[in-house]
Amino acid sequence: MMNGMLSFGSDYMEGAHPEILQRLIETNMDQTAGYGLDEYSEAAREKIRKMCRAPHAEIHFLSGGTQVNRIVISALLRPYEGVIAADTGHITVHEAGAIECGGHKVLALPHTDGKLTARAIEECLRTFHEDANRDHMVRPGMVYLSHPTEYGTLYTMDELEVISAICRANRIPLFLDGARLAYALGCPANELTLPAIARLCDAFYIGGTKCGALFGEAVVFPKSDTVPHFFTIVKQSGALLAKGRVLGIQFDMLFTNGLYERGGAHAIAMADRIRAALTEKGYRLASDAPTNQIFLSLTPEQLAHLSAHVAMGFWEKQGDTTVMRIATSWATREEDVERLIALL
Repeated sequence: MMNGMLSFGSDYMEGAHPEILQRLIETNMDQTAGYGLDEYSEAAREKIRKMCRAPHAEIHFLSGGTQVNRIVISALLRPYEGVIAADTGHITVHEAGAIECGGHKVLALPHTDGKLTARAIEECLRTFHEDANRDHMVRPGMVYLSHPTEYGTLYTMDELEVISAICRANRIPLFLDGARLAYALGCPANELTLPAIARLCDAFYIGGTKCGALFGEAVVFPKSDTVPHFFTIVKQSGALLAKGRVLGIQFDMLFTNGLYERGGAHAIAMADRIRAALTEKGYRLASDAPTNQIFLSLTPEQLAHLSAHVAMGFWEKQGDTTVMRIATSWATREEDVERLIALL
């Protein structure tokens, strides 16, 4: 709550889960190796490998999602290649051109409920390969997905299986952005598990910043040496923390006693209560996303009323209505949900 207003603007407004803070305090005076080469980081890696059923996975801890996206995409692409993404994808819209700044074009394709379709990917690849002038063009060199998507929607197992098969047939990597992965794993509608993602993707990351950590993302390459010398690339990019154990400790705790999944499930339970109340009270939902992000189309009167009491995220204008986002998180309090429902 900020200045008496309810805060549902995003899912990284709070600090960190108390169990993580307590562990950071307990280990504060320990002396460890730097750069993520400490025992806590290695313990976290082993837990993630076990959860992903990927015993040879290579795992690196970085501090933020945009940093991860830019470094992983740049490391996987050749200089003349670009990355296929939905036109609503985070790298397409809300990363301030970070991928282009790194020297690679984002090849944006129309979305369906925030998702890339296999048909759109195939058409993009086919069009490139059939173009007699392709040597003068940016080659589609990889595919970027996010799960959940920017619209809070989820890929099905069949959808990811087909997209993965297309990528492998065309010998291009598939990269999955998991900034909000806890809110997929905690959702009853979700079909994708960590082992499935590890099996079907060439690279992905497990989000911590939005999912209970102070900050941090765990980059997973299911097959080791997918990107030779990735550690050095991270260093060269200015993204290698000297006190890397701060990241390792957080992920070690997130993957202890189901903390990651529990946080996600709590956010979904709170979001479901809000969705039910919105529907009951006649508000129009802009999408039927089942995760922790709720998009509602507000009339000017509704927007003025709610905005006076609730901090929400602006999404887009649709004619005379405004789409606003309400986001729950691992830290959303039941009393705040009840206050929001009363305001409706």
